[in-house]
Amino acid sequence: VQLVESGGGSVQAGGSLRLACSTSNYFGSRLCMGWFRQLPGKEREGVAAFRYDGSADYADSVKGRFAVSQDSARGTLYLEMNGVKPEDAETYYCAAGGRRLSDCTAARTTGRDTEGRGTLVTVTS
Repeated sequence: VQLVESGGGSVQAGGSLRLACSTSNYFGSRLCMGWFRQLPGKEREGVAAFRYDGSADYADSVKGRFAVSQDSARGTLYLEMNGVKPEDAETYYCAAGGRRLSDCTAARTTGRDTEGRGTLVTVTS
């Protein structure tokens, strides 16, 4: 699986942004997909996980504001970011790996087998 993120950029606090993760050969594999974020020198934080049964899991810090979804026809995973806060300003990475639904959680997104190179989100006030 190859992952390529896009959609990062500058967003005003309170605004919205949609990140995209283009995948190859994903949707037939029933892999756990998701997003994590990281600041330079800081630990990774799992943001959201998308399970092949259509369910999702979110970190408490983004619950109710972010939504993860997939477009199987386009082979793309999305992260819709709403009500963006200054503390959301990080580099966001798409990740894939694992097939057990019970293990497909936001927290475990930080240690998946495959990762993209990331897309940077900055927040202006």
